[in-house]
Amino acid sequence: MEDIHNLTQFTLPKILLLERYQRKIQTVKQDVKRELEVAIKWFKRYADKSRANPPVFNPGDMVWLSSKNIKSTGPTKKLSERWLGPFPILKKFNIHAYHLKLPSQWKSIHPVFHISLLEPVKTSKIPNWYQEPPPPITIEKEEEWEVSQILDSKLKRREL
Repeated sequence: MEDIHNLTQFTLPKILLLERYQRKIQTVKQDVKRELEVAIKWFKRYADKSRANPPVFNPGDMVWLSSKNIKSTGPTKKLSERWLGPFPILKKFNIHAYHLKLPSQWKSIHPVFHISLLEPVKTSKIPNWYQEPPPPITIEKEEEWEVSQILDSKLKRREL
């Protein structure tokens, strides 16, 4: 019986110390949570100052598509067009994703694109300012590339 009494005599202060320590940990945790929420709000407000609202497109609007993630059939990416299209928007999924009507040759490309890859087609008040690009020349179901003129040339080891 004395052993049990001695045991509780030494463990009771330790239990009280642990409870006090646990309360202190809980208050520190609440303080850290509160400070973290304040920091998150401050960072969000600071980041939103430099953030612009994304353009809003509606079904039927014409947009240019960035060729950033699209493999080109040309010799190099440098010589390829930076913006493809214009393409009409078929559907708006949310403020960040739009479904475009792509040409039938682009079956391997998924038609839903992020807003960062789209640019609106700018219209002018001047009549006939914008001209549709001519359709590509196809021979035997293959596109043919036509060089209109050579702008510059360079000799390399005495050869053109």
